[in-house]
Amino acid sequence: MTRPFKCRCIKSEPQIGYFKPRGIPLTSLEEVNLTLDEFEAIRLADLEGLYQEEAAEKMKVSRQTFGNIINSAHNKIAEAIINAKAIKIEGGVYKMTNMRKFKCSDCNHSWELPYGTGRPQVCPECKSKNIHRAEEDRGCARTNRSSGYGRGKCGRAIK
Repeated sequence: MTRPFKCRCIKSEPQIGYFKPRGIPLTSLEEVNLTLDEFEAIRLADLEGLYQEEAAEKMKVSRQTFGNIINSAHNKIAEAIINAKAIKIEGGVYKMTNMRKFKCSDCNHSWELPYGTGRPQVCPECKSKNIHRAEEDRGCARTNRSSGYGRGKCGRAIK
């Protein structure tokens, strides 16, 4: 049994999800699938010029895992360029790092907003004001609050 993929943190999704050679109809092209974590690795290492250790910290993976991701991405891009294939960017196991999750207590609708946009006033579905941060998006200090742990004592046993 293979070990499941650890969720990789990415900053944003690409604005365009498809690249293809000019002048060749898409229907006659083979395509290579570049996952969003591979796209993020290309952005961090090749565009921003980060060392693998720094880029791995940003994606919350080990340096070895980051090295595997970036090698896979380079191989796929090389295959597409050399063999005139289209590159489709989608999929992968990832989590957006710059998004906050909210949930409506009345209709259970969940949605995400980027940081820096302020707290929403109403639910976009039912217009209720009974909204809160989603449980999975809260820090550990808030999740343990009901069990008696104070701020900064996340999960530690109190003697």
